[in-house]
Amino acid sequence: MRLVDLIRKKRDGGEHSREEIFSLIDSFTSGEAADYQLAAWLMAACLRGLTEAETAALTEAMLHSGQVMDLSALPGAKVDKHSTGGVGDKTSLILAPVAAAGGLLVPMISGRGLGHTGGTLDKLESIPGFNVNLSPAGFVKVLAACGCVMGGQTAEIVPADKKLYALRDVTGTVESPPLICASIMSKKLAEGIDALVLDVKTGSGAFMKRAEDAERLAAMMVATGRRMGKRMAALITDMDQPLGRAVGNSLEVRECLDVLRGVRHPMSEDLRALSLELAAWMFYLGGRAATVAAGRALGEEMISGGKALRKFREVCRLQGAAPSFDAQPASLPTARHTAEFKASAAGFIEIVDCEKIGLAALALGGGRNKQDDVIDPAVGLELHHKSGHAVKPGDSIATLHYNDEARLPGALRLLGEACRVGPKPPGGARPLIIKVIQGERT
Repeated sequence: MRLVDLIRKKRDGGEHSREEIFSLIDSFTSGEAADYQLAAWLMAACLRGLTEAETAALTEAMLHSGQVMDLSALPGAKVDKHSTGGVGDKTSLILAPVAAAGGLLVPMISGRGLGHTGGTLDKLESIPGFNVNLSPAGFVKVLAACGCVMGGQTAEIVPADKKLYALRDVTGTVESPPLICASIMSKKLAEGIDALVLDVKTGSGAFMKRAEDAERLAAMMVATGRRMGKRMAALITDMDQPLGRAVGNSLEVRECLDVLRGVRHPMSEDLRALSLELAAWMFYLGGRAATVAAGRALGEEMISGGKALRKFREVCRLQGAAPSFDAQPASLPTARHTAEFKASAAGFIEIVDCEKIGLAALALGGGRNKQDDVIDPAVGLELHHKSGHAVKPGDSIATLHYNDEARLPGALRLLGEACRVGPKPPGGARPLIIKVIQGERT
């Protein structure tokens, strides 16, 4: 079937066969199909939707457009986690060493931040010398050596996704759930994993603002993974306020180090709890724990006994971190200036716009508006209060860490728009973990 016939078929609401999906992706990856033809098909798919079978076939075709890592020579279950991203979302830096210390292999291919959400690679690169640009062979070498590796996508991994995403970005088709699902799952399955835990965030600081949209995407990814023989679970988690207390790359690494050291900071309890819950599901799906509760206990043990921190140090050493770092927070980049954002009245904190808190960190230079923007790893903010906390006039709600004086007013303005003080505590707060969508463990 000609490509134009595939476009017409989807335009008219037809369902593609697996062979048609593979032909479509092969012709695009090889350069046989023109960008404008794929753009037309993407719009048709966005408007008409894709069935579960089509989504799985698209994921598989994209997966096999490039190299799929073969980790069969490494003994043990290979399990990873993927988050849809949010403000202060730094769980990977905690749960990856926790899971590896507990006996899993964690081959983690991560991404960079764009806009108000941070990226795992950007956080890792705030560690002096840390190399996230590993070759496939280097990626496997680090994984074999210590059971955990955290790197970026290479040109060999899912090349179809990079080409498709560039088209989606300029054709208004980024938001299509089946296309999001295929993009995420193809990259994760290229890691050669046996199981995957998904953290699908919802709320003002998330890509999916509505819980029902997050649940739909999570269910789609779980179903796609199961069709491809993977053990799956998805947690729908709250992103109506930042996770933890730090927003900004080196500040977030410092907070993660505190958690791995066993420090119990009240503003970091949500970060600690979610990291342990995600690790618990990784242990369960990977066969290291008979129940999720047992997995949670194993994660706690890895932190309290210092094994997770030692594993993090090992990963840093193997991926090139400077010897002076050695998981010492003082060796991370530090901003030259700080300023306080203070409460102007007595009452209770209402953090009503998590996205604007992320944008405040972005305004300081801690993120990107465009992929080629340069990040200042030292800047960001540290929250001292969250939604529902009582404050008095003059109490510091957040400390801003900055290098450029000209950037400070914009960040303070955004914080003022994001946080307000009301006479009563806000009602209707959601739990941190809203729902779990589980694929059967086999």
